Amino acid sequence: MKFDNVLSEINGFGKFQIVLFLIQTISRITMPCHFLLNNFMAAVPAHHCNIAALDDGGAFANLTVEQKLAVGVPTEPDGTPSSCRMFSKPQYEHLSGRNSSEDASAVQCRDGWVYDNSTFKSTLATEWDLVCSRKGMNKATATVFFVGVMVAAPVFGFLSDRFGRRPLLLVSYLSSMLFAVLSSLSTSYIMFVIMRFFMGMSISGVSIITTVLNVEWVDIKHRTFAGVITSLDWTVGNWILVGMAYYVNDWRMLTLAVTSPLILSVITWRWLPESARWLLANGKADAAHHYIMKCAEMNNRAKCMAAVTPRALLESAQAETVNKKYTVLDLFKTPNIRRIAVCSGIVWYGVAFTYYGISLNITGFGLNLYLTQLIFASIEMPMKIGVYVFLEKVGRRPGLVGAMLLTGLCLFINIFVAKDKWLIRTVVAVLGKALSEASFTIMILFTTELYPTVVRQNGLGYTSFIARLGVSVSPLIMLLEDLWHLLPVVIYCAVAVGSGLVASLLPETLNARLTEFIEDVEKPRRRS
Repeated sequence: MKFDNVLSEINGFGKFQIVLFLIQTISRITMPCHFLLNNFMAAVPAHHCNIAALDDGGAFANLTVEQKLAVGVPTEPDGTPSSCRMFSKPQYEHLSGRNSSEDASAVQCRDGWVYDNSTFKSTLATEWDLVCSRKGMNKATATVFFVGVMVAAPVFGFLSDRFGRRPLLLVSYLSSMLFAVLSSLSTSYIMFVIMRFFMGMSISGVSIITTVLNVEWVDIKHRTFAGVITSLDWTVGNWILVGMAYYVNDWRMLTLAVTSPLILSVITWRWLPESARWLLANGKADAAHHYIMKCAEMNNRAKCMAAVTPRALLESAQAETVNKKYTVLDLFKTPNIRRIAVCSGIVWYGVAFTYYGISLNITGFGLNLYLTQLIFASIEMPMKIGVYVFLEKVGRRPGLVGAMLLTGLCLFINIFVAKDKWLIRTVVAVLGKALSEASFTIMILFTTELYPTVVRQNGLGYTSFIARLGVSVSPLIMLLEDLWHLLPVVIYCAVAVGSGLVASLLPETLNARLTEFIEDVEKPRRRS
């Protein structure tokens, strides 16, 4: 008897699965909080050079704040004070409306900056003056975090395929809490980026293991519904991030606040089951039978399991291949699995690159930072409901291709919308964000269905590595606007369209059984 048949008999979406999802929701809501934390933690408030040194003991001390800025700081073309330049000496003639030769007298900030603290009490930018010539260091804090996620993804994938989903999830919980605390206690920029790197490595386990554990306990009939429902954790976490960031405006305390749910995750971990699919695939029939019986009892289907023994389960799992150990290299050894690995890697790079390109650059739409983030988060809910209907009726591949191409179209349209048309830009950007989120949701479910059980975590680890590579590069692309202000958007658009086209090469998995072994992938997929 195939595991999918057993799961259908004991109810593949009952009380057991609901409890499993709810327990993992606690940790999953921390993921968007950390993945998008830089929008608030690394926010750059309005600032200008510290011009206190211009006080010459004369008239300067008697000027108002506005007058001091007028004589001490040159203006930008839009009339606002320059953020990165100051005058080498007071230009008193500006008070009478006459302008001096600014090019000759303007210099780079010499004594630091003065920041507007009305919105943020403290950010990374204000803590270590990561502005002007050092703004790249501020963007790099997001990149360092995602490099950590990228490095750890295949490691967690390999280890959880080797030792199980459950123990590695606990490791992820505990290490994430440790490095979040150390990040908040950082006394220098270097210490912070190192701790943030390890934070990214730690939370990577939560990202990929919870997804696989959920999918492996759900039957074919409810797999799409479960995949979309669990993706709502990201939306809820996004809302929580906005609320916490609004009330906690110190970056150190905010880091601790968004990590705090993991304390409850550690407590509830004892009630998490191991993946019965993984146990069977690794010859642990007794343990698999134990968890299957627990599932049957909670779902009031215990009678259905009366005649099912551990031996029968092991035989159904093709025991002759049980003892083989799999690695990431097995993803590239045979034609079909190799095509899936290459194409899914390219698509994941594009999906993540585009999604975070939009999500980590939410300024410039004429709205309050918190309001923009809230709108971006809220649009995900109706979009995911639409995604569920589409996936059930049409399929994964056309949904993914359509979402990516339309995301690219939205980015393309915004190239031609003037910045002063902030309402139009915001509407188009929100639509693009929703479509990129739709592609992310589809791809998570799609990937878990494409890879067989014996290498599913390896496959998720590999694709997560590629995706985080895209995410790591994504924040730095915005620095290219210094070369041409439209270049970042053009790149995001091109990547979205290109990855959407590659997605058309992946096999459809709608209503297909989850494969158990690589040999199954080389055969035609069977529909339920």
